[in-house]
Amino acid sequence: MRAPLPRRTLALITVAVIGLGGTLAACGKNEAAPSPSAVKTPATATATAVVSAKPSAATKTAPPAVETSVWPLTGVPGELVERPAVAYKIENSPEARPQTGLEFADVVWETIVEGGISRYVAVYHSQMPDEVGPVRSIRPMDGPITCPTHGLLAFSGGKTHFINVALGCGVQTLSMDFGAGGFYRVSGKAAPHNVYSKPADMLEQADEEHQKSPQQEFEFATNLEKATVTTSGQAATSVAMTMSGGSHPNWEWDASGKWLRSEGSNPAMAASGERLSAVNVVVMKVDVTYAEGHDAAGNPIPESWVVGEGEGLVLTGGKALEIDWSKADRDKPLVLKTKDGNLVKLAPGNTWVEVMPKSQGAWTINA
Repeated sequence: MRAPLPRRTLALITVAVIGLGGTLAACGKNEAAPSPSAVKTPATATATAVVSAKPSAATKTAPPAVETSVWPLTGVPGELVERPAVAYKIENSPEARPQTGLEFADVVWETIVEGGISRYVAVYHSQMPDEVGPVRSIRPMDGPITCPTHGLLAFSGGKTHFINVALGCGVQTLSMDFGAGGFYRVSGKAAPHNVYSKPADMLEQADEEHQKSPQQEFEFATNLEKATVTTSGQAATSVAMTMSGGSHPNWEWDASGKWLRSEGSNPAMAASGERLSAVNVVVMKVDVTYAEGHDAAGNPIPESWVVGEGEGLVLTGGKALEIDWSKADRDKPLVLKTKDGNLVKLAPGNTWVEVMPKSQGAWTINA
């Protein structure tokens, strides 16, 4: 059996323990947690789930509250990266197909340009492909389409007043013709259908005012089954659309949970061999006028008015629902509402937006 410690030793130990306890208590009461600005977070930090404190005995049967971060342009949970959205003007003439990188876009907007053909504005954020193209020139509606992202808009060239519209509402423009880097021509396609680009090179050119991720534009349900159209729409196996005399996109519902795109009767494919598809397809009927000036061939330039309001259609979950759309200003998001005024919640995933001219656009739903 060990001999008892001397009284003096016991006294010193007691004083030390009391002092340590006082120090810990002082830390708990007086030291503030570091402010968010003082904590360095790596650019590729994962989304953090916030869990409520341990419940008391009276509430211990309730599950803890969990807040999950999602990608703002798709509503899909994931490992978030703080970076701007990169939008590209992509060609859709027969000479441009199959395009590179479209299958990775969070949102693709399709609009009608000269000659009744369509072009895309492909917006990338949650995924950044190695390469996209063919890249073409800016058009008057591209500014209002991309302004809500407050990100980057990349294109081969275009008229100065179209570029100024985008600059005027907070978008950083990157044009090959005006000296931006990251554009190049590839072999195998004739000019002007051979301009390609790397999104990584666009991100490196983002200025200090264009470093942040975009805000959420669409409302999203937590899953496909809870999306507004899934719960309230009419059954649709396919939808045939007319955008113009030369543009007839068709969408067919697939058991994989996506809408598969065709150009007329031909399946729309990416250069990778993947079928182009969308979880949500949004149609907005718009007024079309002609912008100032003409294209290189002397044709008038159509301007689709995406600011305003009108009727539309949403496809999600093998169903279709007629809706109303509105966009209050160039830098405001597109708002989708049901006919009785409720917000439309899309399914998490990518979205294609068909900007359909009122004068010649139409759709046919096949149940």
